[in-house]
Amino acid sequence: MGVERIFKDEANEEKGERARMASFVGAMAIADLVKTTLGPKGMDKILQSTGRGREVTVTNDGATILKSLHIDNPAAKVLVGILITVDLLQWWVNVLLLICCNGSDISKVQDDEVGDGTTSVVVLAGELLREAEKLVAAKIHPMTIISGFRMAAECARDALLQKVVDNKENAEKFKSDLMKIAMTTLSSKILSQDKEHFGQLAVDAVMRLKGSTNLESIQIIKKPGGSLKDSFLDEGFILDKKIGIGQPKRIENAKILVANTAMDTDKVKIYGARVRVDSMSKAAEIEGAEKQKMREKVQKIIAHGINCFVNRQLIYNFPEELFADAGILAIEHADFDGIERLALVTGGEIASTFDNPESVKLGHCKLIEEIMIGEDKLIHFSGVEMGQACTIVLRGASHHVLDEAERSLHDALCVLSQTVNDSRVLFGGGWPEMVMAKEVDELARKTPGKKSHAIEAFSRALVAIPTTIADNAGLDSAELIAQLRAEHQKEGCPAGIDVISGSVGDMAELGISESFKVKQAVLLSATEAAEMILRVDEIITCAPRRREDRM
Repeated sequence: MGVERIFKDEANEEKGERARMASFVGAMAIADLVKTTLGPKGMDKILQSTGRGREVTVTNDGATILKSLHIDNPAAKVLVGILITVDLLQWWVNVLLLICCNGSDISKVQDDEVGDGTTSVVVLAGELLREAEKLVAAKIHPMTIISGFRMAAECARDALLQKVVDNKENAEKFKSDLMKIAMTTLSSKILSQDKEHFGQLAVDAVMRLKGSTNLESIQIIKKPGGSLKDSFLDEGFILDKKIGIGQPKRIENAKILVANTAMDTDKVKIYGARVRVDSMSKAAEIEGAEKQKMREKVQKIIAHGINCFVNRQLIYNFPEELFADAGILAIEHADFDGIERLALVTGGEIASTFDNPESVKLGHCKLIEEIMIGEDKLIHFSGVEMGQACTIVLRGASHHVLDEAERSLHDALCVLSQTVNDSRVLFGGGWPEMVMAKEVDELARKTPGKKSHAIEAFSRALVAIPTTIADNAGLDSAELIAQLRAEHQKEGCPAGIDVISGSVGDMAELGISESFKVKQAVLLSATEAAEMILRVDEIITCAPRRREDRM
């Protein structure tokens, strides 16, 4: 009996060289797709959904682009959908559980964990595979290449560790480092024109967290109108709702009950129920009973001793009237994300039953008032229990601009919150890659055997990042990389690519800095991704499940 008959008729199998090439092609295609978005002069992509409304997204954020792709390459689907964020201290141990072979999931993990470097990680993984493809064609075994890549990655990480700067003990210098990192992160985004303004917003917001990496207490509200520079940071919490008619417009020393409960009176809560009556008086009795039921529920809520009630669901006119009579501010239809964050920052909990007031935890704040942003009215909670809570209000010309501004600011906030914990800083602008490439080259010269070819290939892949930055800026990358390599032969050289002047520049003078944590994550996760793909020697596509198979 032939071995090929193990699989069903429509199953497909690719072995050896064909399987490896299919994996390489999928990964390199993804890397080439996002490569043009890298660096301060990277280009944007327009993503159009195929659903109703044909929604359009304009972005150069690597993670957003890759999340939007529907990938058909089998190698790219090995671990699709596993987006568990790991602690970066065990990154290189756990990353094999998380990465997706084509780089789309490693970019998602990178985005979830450190916020930035999503494009860099995919580009580096793609370049490592491009180099590995040449080595495999030269009859070097994949396991030899993997072993060389591991040695090179360890050497590159050690090279970075020797060059890091840590100013955590000096508060003024550390804040300056954070500002430089924020501006470097934002320089490749839509906010690059106002990077000083938004860098300051991001640093101020993160410094309020006092070392926490929980960005839930930083709320971002988008309001079309004005220019990006009109964006501002506000202490406290802003809820995007209006205060109802007849409600108090200002409450001091507020006691807030955050709830997710039905506050409507005009429907019987049984699906498909009908009530048949023989007279209008009976209908009036039912209506009266419903009102009485609602009145009792409102009395239970008022018994909590509150002066502000925020509900996830609708509040109909009758209960709203009862709350207004009791001098309680009632806010309806607050979005779920809004009430979860409100409960968090005010120190309360979301309640759905009100029989035991002593078991319900209320939120507190010093002042609730209505404010205007542009033409919209919003509710402002100041003096909240979680002192580090703040709101960044983004203004801009359109929803597309605001969405991209939010993504850019999210990246900056993530990087800064991680840098507050791990305060080691490096120069940017291609400087880390050149430092790593120099050390890896030296290791290749000292290493005997075929591994030296893999180590040398790793060095070439590292240089691809500054090369891409230069290419995307329309500069002569070959000339610039040659100049950079010569500069880096000098001890303690801070040279990198200055895309503004189009030449090799001093990164210390230009204030271009990056977080060590981001660079380390890019290096290690890209290496692990390339290793995972190199290990593939067979791809089996299962036969589609037929309808009768499910019977």
